[in-house]
Amino acid sequence: MRLNGKVAIVTGASKGIGAAIANALAAEGAAVVVNYASSVADAERVVAHITGKGGRAIAVKADVSKSMEVEQLFRETRLAFGPVTVLVNNAGVYSFGPLESFTPDEFHRQMNTNVLGTFLATQAAAAQFGETGGSIINIASAAVEMNGPGTALYTATKSAVVAMTKVLSKELGPRNIRVNAVAPGATESEGLHALGIFGSDFLNGMIAQTPLGRLGQPDDIAPVAVFLASDESAWVTGEVIFASGGQR
Repeated sequence: MRLNGKVAIVTGASKGIGAAIANALAAEGAAVVVNYASSVADAERVVAHITGKGGRAIAVKADVSKSMEVEQLFRETRLAFGPVTVLVNNAGVYSFGPLESFTPDEFHRQMNTNVLGTFLATQAAAAQFGETGGSIINIASAAVEMNGPGTALYTATKSAVVAMTKVLSKELGPRNIRVNAVAPGATESEGLHALGIFGSDFLNGMIAQTPLGRLGQPDDIAPVAVFLASDESAWVTGEVIFASGGQR
């Protein structure tokens, strides 16, 4: 129970990597807020899984790209469990395609969730952390080093997340706030299935570039987040940990 006494918000936690991280944090003793934007049934299933095992969790709806909703997310967290001590910026959207396929609307959709959402939630967490500080864990992507054709927009958003991680680790360090990132490789999730690319050359190419020879699973990512949330990583900040099976 490495996280006893900690209060964690996991954004975009109704499914996939976010759900796995929420479950793993709760299993280590943290009280967990399962944030979701639209999928209330999925979020409640994650909460039921946690509470069914004796953990503490609630689901809170908030679009992380909207400042008022982010503020409400943190208010509800404080009311339920006390001040947040761990923030996992996991909420993210993506699509892939050639340059000419991306519209301004899609540009803003990805930038608003992946970048602005991370920024707003980090602002709110930093304001709520107490004197003992806290841990911010950003979910980036191995795409930031792969630079694959068709991923320009998504890679740009996650590169911005990496930049924020490194800069804010220095800015917030004096307040004992640690900021790190986890960079998953291609990971099987509901979102990836929804793209309809299973069996495609695109997905097969990603697997071929993975030294461990398979897609990642959400449970491959969650233990890294637990480590970064725990006091075991008290001397770790400004790092990007690739949980990608070697995919770079």
